[in-house]
Formats: sequence, C-alpha cells, structure tokens
Amino acid sequence: MCRTDDEEGGPQEDGTPSDEQAQFSALLEDSAEDLYEHAPCGYLSTQLDGRIAKVNATLLGWLGHQRDDLVGRKHFSDLLTVGGRLYHETHFAPLLRMQGEISGIALELKVKDGSRLPVLVTSTVKRGSDGQPLLIRTTIFDARDRRAYETELLRARQEADQERDRLRTLATTLQKTLLPPTLVNVPGLDVSAYYHLASPDEVGGDFYDLFPLAAGTWGLFLGDVCGKGAAAAAVTSLTRYTLRAAAVYDPDPAAVLGNLNTVLNHEYNGTDPRFCTVVFGLLTPEPDRGGFHITLSSGGHPPALLMRADGTADFLHTPGGQLIGVLPDAHIATTTLHLAPGDTLLLHTDGLTEAHTNATTDGSERYGDDALLDFGRALAPTTASDTIGAVRDLLHTFGTGVDDDTAVLAIHVPRPTREEQQ
Repeated sequence: MCRTDDEEGGPQEDGTPSDEQAQFSALLEDSAEDLYEHAPCGYLSTQLDGRIAKVNATLLGWLGHQRDDLVGRKHFSDLLTVGGRLYHETHFAPLLRMQGEISGIALELKVKDGSRLPVLVTSTVKRGSDGQPLLIRTTIFDARDRRAYETELLRARQEADQERDRLRTLATTLQKTLLPPTLVNVPGLDVSAYYHLASPDEVGGDFYDLFPLAAGTWGLFLGDVCGKGAAAAAVTSLTRYTLRAAAVYDPDPAAVLGNLNTVLNHEYNGTDPRFCTVVFGLLTPEPDRGGFHITLSSGGHPPALLMRADGTADFLHTPGGQLIGVLPDAHIATTTLHLAPGDTLLLHTDGLTEAHTNATTDGSERYGDDALLDFGRALAPTTASDTIGAVRDLLHTFGTGVDDDTAVLAIHVPRPTREEQQ
C-alpha cells in the first residue's frame, strides 16, 4: 500500500513539513499558565497593601529569587532600591490609588546578588463586580538594553558638547589673532571699533586695523573675506599682513590694494578662488586747518559713512571699485576728504546692512543702506565711542537676524577745548 507524503511526514500542499506544523500548533496551544510564567516580561500581583501574592518565573529569574522568597513575605516596595522606594511611596502609590493605573515608570529593582535591574513598570488596580479594588497587577519590562542605549547616547552627546566647546574655543582664539588686541593711539584722533560674531562656532572673515606708517601718517583698513571657517581665516591672515607690508613699501591706498589684489589673485586663482572687499585709508594730520586729511581707496567695499559736526551725514561713495583678488588688474576707486573737528567717519562690513530686521532669514527685509544713512543722520554729531556703542545696540536688536559677521571702525576728530582754542 502506498503512503502519501502527508502520511510519511513529507511536505503538505502548502510546502510546510507536517512535523514543523505540529510543533507550531503545539506552541499556539500553550496553556495560559505557561504563557504567564514564561512571558517575555515580568508579572506581579499584589494585595492592596503591596504584599506580593503572585509572581511569574520570568521575574523570579531576573531577580534570582525563589517563589517562596517573595510570595506572602515581601512587598513590591521591598524589591525597589532606596530611591525607588521613596518614589513609590510619594508618587507611584498615591497616583495609582487616585487614577487606578500608572504606566511606563522607570525604576530599579534589587537583584539577589546585589546588582540593580533597570525596569519599566506598569500597574493596574483590578476591581470586583461591585467596583471595589481587590488587587494590583503589575507588568515589568527589562530596561537594561534601553538604559545602555540611553547611557551611550548621553556619552555621545557629552562628547559632542565637549568637541563643540573645544572648537568654539579654538575659533574664538583664532578670531582674536586676526584682530588687533588694541587700536593704536593716534594723537588728535578718537578711535573705536567693534566686532560682532554671527556664530561663535565659526571663524569669520571680517578684519580691521589701524597702525603707524612714516612719521605723521597712519594707515587703516577694514574688509571682509568671502566665506567662513579655517579657509577664510587663512585668507584673512594673508590679507592683513599683505596690507601692512604693502603700506610700508608704498603707502598710497590705491597701490596698497593693487598689491593685495596681485597676491590674492596669484594665490587663489585655481578651483577654489578667494577674494575680499576692503577699504584702505591713509591719515595725515592737518595742523593748520585742524583735523585730518584722509585718502580712502575701496575694492568693492560698502561706502563709509561720514557724520559731520553740523549734524549732517552722507556716504563717501567710491563707485567702480572691484572685488580684490578676482581679476588680475582690479579697478580701485579712490576718494579724499577732510575730517574736521567734530566729524566722525564710520567704516563697516556688509553684515550690518544685510542684517534681517525681524531676526529671521526667510523673506524678511534687510536693514539696508537707506536705514544706515538715517541712523547716521539721527546720530550726528557724535563721537567714535558713541557711534560704536549705538551700532552695537543696533546689532543686538536684530538678534539672530545678523547672519554674517560685522566689523565696524569709527574715527572722530574731537573738538578743541577752550584752552586749546586760546
């Protein structure tokens, strides 16, 4: 007599071997008691006072106890650490009585060997048909993997915070090396400057300086290198030292910027071109007239703002000045002025005029040149320190709307005192 594949334990019509199907069916037919005892979580039943009435094998295995060690002998709170027991008495138990259920509470259980088991606890008050509470059923989940994950996540976050602090310190230190620690004292001139960092995590490309040249003359410059970070800092450093060296060789402002243009165009004319906007000035005192004669040359830089002693203000336009470092022979625009007693000249980078007025960057209005001109007219006549203080306050009102570093440099010729006039 022939046997079928089914009778021989071979594959059935659905391709599943009959013995595997039998084992699978047997698992589905486990008793409720077996499911309770060997569930993937701990089960605990207690009387209303917390005395343990029933506990499953899973939780006993986690804790290393025998059933007789706990049932009828211990309260649920006895399984908790000191901190957990305090929390249970002050929060867990009162909330459970009021709400009838409390879930997902992180606690630690004491294991028999003295170690601790992190768990998540959910408890429910079971009531009789008359609505009276009878017992408390508690489900306990092993949270060791979760605790390990949280610990690793916390460690990674702490390391990231430390690295960010280290980079921030490095950026701040590097930024300081790109700016003069103090401005040189120029007899007959009041000078003040301010550097506003848009982000403490990145080195900016703005720069300024004021330094002596030949007897009776001083040079000043203020500019903005494209980009941020270490690459921009390298260009800024090269730019500052090139400007100083070029001014010693030939202090004519147009010649100074021409030399800088040659250096940047030669060094950064490959796949990663670098350029900057910059204004360079030569200051010479005029004792006969009082004040200073200033020659300003600009390479694509925003115009300086002149605030006169008579309360008027206007821009010193240098039209046609081209970005420094882009073309082999950039056009340099030059203008001259007499800075009389009571006058103030403000040099700034475009981080000021391009700031967002409502602290957002999505479609909001920029501050702009017109607003800066109105600002200068309302401020004039003024001093260098008052001007920088007002600009500092203005930038702070923009908050996060200042998304680019801003450098400002103000020079002012004080009015002579009565004794000097006599």
